[in-house]
Amino acid sequence: EVQLVESGGGLVQPGGSLRVSCAASGFSFDDYAMSWVRQTPGKGLEWVSAISWNGDNTYYAASVQGRFTISRDNAKNTLYLQMNVLEAEDTAVYRCNAGGTFRSGNYLPNPRFWGQGTQVTVSA
Repeated sequence: EVQLVESGGGLVQPGGSLRVSCAASGFSFDDYAMSWVRQTPGKGLEWVSAISWNGDNTYYAASVQGRFTISRDNAKNTLYLQMNVLEAEDTAVYRCNAGGTFRSGNYLPNPRFWGQGTQVTVSA
């Protein structure tokens, strides 16, 4: 059974940091590019960041560039998103997914597997 289980969400003050994780099982983790998306009732779905299977290529949305860092540990089948200098606008459910490709430095989403998500709330 394929599973993507996010963890690490919570309540953090503006300017603070948080790291969310995504534990994968049931498929060949290192065969897939991985990405993080966030979902809010008002803004819908936003692709936040992505990483190639070996970590050589990464993508960041302009809204998080310079503040967020994506990484992966293929030995542990785990994806991470380090979030720094958090803002109220970063409040969302963060979901990981497996799939997509990098071509000429651009990330093309094509999610095959999804996690349920972890809530991140940035508030004073």
